[in-house]
Amino acid sequence: MAKSEEYKLGPNTYPRGWFVIAESNELGETPLAVSYFGRDFALYRGKDSGNPVLLDAYCGHMGTHLTASTSAVIASDNSHIEGDNIRCPYHGWRYGPDGKVNDIPYHDGPCPRSSTIQSYPVREIMGCIMMWFDEDGLEPQFEPPMLEEWNDPSWVHWDLDHLGEIDMHPIEVIDNMADAQHLGPTHGAPCEYFENEFKDHIIIQRQGGVLASYGCMLMSTTWYTGPGILLSKQEFGGQEIYEIIANTPVSDGKIKVWHGALHKSASAVATEEDRAIAKEVQVGALAAFAADFSVWANKRAATRIIQLKTDGPFNKVRDWYRQFHLEMKDVERHQGANNGKAHVLNMDKPSEEALALGAHFFE
Repeated sequence: MAKSEEYKLGPNTYPRGWFVIAESNELGETPLAVSYFGRDFALYRGKDSGNPVLLDAYCGHMGTHLTASTSAVIASDNSHIEGDNIRCPYHGWRYGPDGKVNDIPYHDGPCPRSSTIQSYPVREIMGCIMMWFDEDGLEPQFEPPMLEEWNDPSWVHWDLDHLGEIDMHPIEVIDNMADAQHLGPTHGAPCEYFENEFKDHIIIQRQGGVLASYGCMLMSTTWYTGPGILLSKQEFGGQEIYEIIANTPVSDGKIKVWHGALHKSASAVATEEDRAIAKEVQVGALAAFAADFSVWANKRAATRIIQLKTDGPFNKVRDWYRQFHLEMKDVERHQGANNGKAHVLNMDKPSEEALALGAHFFE
C-alpha cells in the first residue's frame, strides 16, 4: 500500500473533513472503541441528549482505554455512562463530552486540567455517525452533506453495507470521479456525456449512458462533500435512488468503506413491499460498486497515472483533493486555482431532463 507522502499531497498525512465512523444503529447503550487516522477513539451515546460523543480513547490519569475494557464492573453493568459523561473503567474518573474531567470519586478538590483529552465534532446524519477530523485541530470548515429526501416518508432509508477495510489510499477512490473510460468495461454503461465541476470543497460528476444490464439510460449526478463522503443521484429504468459511498482512513494507506442506497418508493408513505423492493435495489447498486471494489483490491498503487486526454481529468481531480492535506492558509488559493468545469464531453447531447438532473443540486 502507498502512503500520502508517495502521492505528494501536502504536509498533513490525513485529509481533513467529515468522515463516517459508524452506523447509527451500532451505537446503543454500549459504547464503542473505534480506530481511524492512526488513532484510537472512544465513541458513546449520551443518555441525556441522545447525541453521540467522540473522545480520544485514553484516560489522562493512567492511560486506560475508556471504552475497550468490558470486564471492569462499571463497564459490564453499563453504569459508566452517566448522562452525557463517561467514567474510566479503571479508577472512575469521569469525562464530559468536552473531554474534561468533571468528577473523581475519591477526590474533593479541583480536577487536574492536565488530564483533559481531545473531544471531536461529531454528527448523526442519515443513519451515519460522522466525525470532523483535522490534523491541525481546527473546527469544521464546512457542513456535512444532508439529503432532504431522507425526511420524506416516500423514500426508503438505507441500512449501510459494511465493506470492511482495504489497503488503498483514499485518493484512488476519488480517482473514480474523473474516470470516464472505466464506465463501459467495469460497469457496462459507457458514458455518452460526462463532465466534472469543482466548487471549493465539493467535486461534482455528471454523466449518462446506456446501462447494458437494464437496457435503459442511466443518468447520474455524483458529488463528494470533502474527501470522505460521496452521494450520487441516479435514474434508470424507472428507478430513482441516492447512493452513498463513504471511505475513512484507518491508517496511512488503509481505508474502511461503507455503501448504501436510498430508494424512492411508489407510495406516499413507504410500505413493507416498498422496503423489500428497496433492499433489492440496494443489492443491485452494491453489485455495481463491488466491481470497483474488486478492481481496487487487486491493483497496485497508482502514485502516478499515465493520463490520456480522453481518460478524464485525473490530475485535476487529484490536485483538487490535495486541498484537504494542506495548511488552511493555503486552501483558499488552491480552491481558486481549481474551481470550474473540466473534461466536458457531449454535454449538449443528453435530453433536457438529464441536464436538469445534473443542475438541480448545485445551481
